[in-house]
Amino acid sequence: MSWTLERAEDHLLGLELFGMRFGLERMRRLLTALGSPQQAFRAVHVVGTNGKSSTARFTAGILAEHDLCVGAYVSPHLTSFAERIEIDGLPLEPNEFAAAVERTARAADMVERTSADERVTQFELLTAAALSAFAEHDVEIAVVEAGLGGRWDATNVLDARVVVLTNVGLEHTRWLGPTVPHIAAEKLAVVRPGATLVCGPVDDAVVALARATGAQVVHVGAPADIPSLPPFQRVNFAAAEAAADAIAGPLDSDAVARAAFEALVPGRFHRVDDDPVTILDGAHNPSGLAALAAGLRELLPGRPLVAVMSVLDDKDAGAMLRELLPLCTAAVFTSSANPRALPPGTLASLAGQLGGPPSEVERDPRKALARARELAGPEGAVVATGSIYLVADLLSPPGTRRASAL
Repeated sequence: MSWTLERAEDHLLGLELFGMRFGLERMRRLLTALGSPQQAFRAVHVVGTNGKSSTARFTAGILAEHDLCVGAYVSPHLTSFAERIEIDGLPLEPNEFAAAVERTARAADMVERTSADERVTQFELLTAAALSAFAEHDVEIAVVEAGLGGRWDATNVLDARVVVLTNVGLEHTRWLGPTVPHIAAEKLAVVRPGATLVCGPVDDAVVALARATGAQVVHVGAPADIPSLPPFQRVNFAAAEAAADAIAGPLDSDAVARAAFEALVPGRFHRVDDDPVTILDGAHNPSGLAALAAGLRELLPGRPLVAVMSVLDDKDAGAMLRELLPLCTAAVFTSSANPRALPPGTLASLAGQLGGPPSEVERDPRKALARARELAGPEGAVVATGSIYLVADLLSPPGTRRASAL
């Protein structure tokens, strides 16, 4: 009997037991067992610290407006694993997603039978399922977001003609290295000879590393002129436009304008309510919070702002709070369902040490958001941020969200 969406998601959740395992050999063997689907289409590979999902979605949207069949692979998801694989702007149908996961799980069994110590990870299986689905649907161009870093990431099996480096900040230093140049080198390892490399805002040291790849380097100039988007998304859209032009140009200006008009990235400056204006944003590191703060200053000036925050224990919570709390009149600290979420009391204590505004603690994310809306009042604004897992908890129907540790 064919797998259902629920069975596919149960299988994926079960793979969390094996965590992350870097290396590309398992992934290559898995794709070979699937018939090498990654060779069936052209690819845009998106790497960077922040803005990868947005840039990938914008790139796919621009390409789709040019009458191309386009796949997009992004992570993490908000309410269902199926959201990670899109074709022409829509997630796979539940039965199609389940079939892709089942097909890939059977291939993973073949790989694992030949090496007892090599268990295919959750991200590897999802990535292979996405590439398989793209090949099954005759996708012409796939826009693929890297998971962590680049060099040893499961997505680094693509022979991508175009790579986008959105930006580089300190992140995952345990795996990627202690400095920005170290991290940039890991991300730029996905660049193939003769590729085009689109670079967002990066410092001179990263520019030098980009040139050393031998790729044709395209530097993103001015942010896109899209007033409805926050400043950081205008930069991401400009990078997406450059990437789309590199792989399928010249672009039609009317098609780009249509893509800009329809640009929406769930969980990124996502306006979900009014009176008070309520924004959900998955910013989860200091540079992401800085970009969010700039957007709030520009698009919601003069409104009393109340923050709802949850932060994972491997993040620089103090630096994140320093970016956002100066804008706030109050804060409500909560905890996402992710087991790595910091206790909200810890965040409240840290905010107090930083001289932050009055704060409260409410462990339940929905109750925390409701309380923040009360504190803000109809003329104010609320932003829930600090973790994509918090956004996922708030967007999922009550009782349907299953915690994910990855």
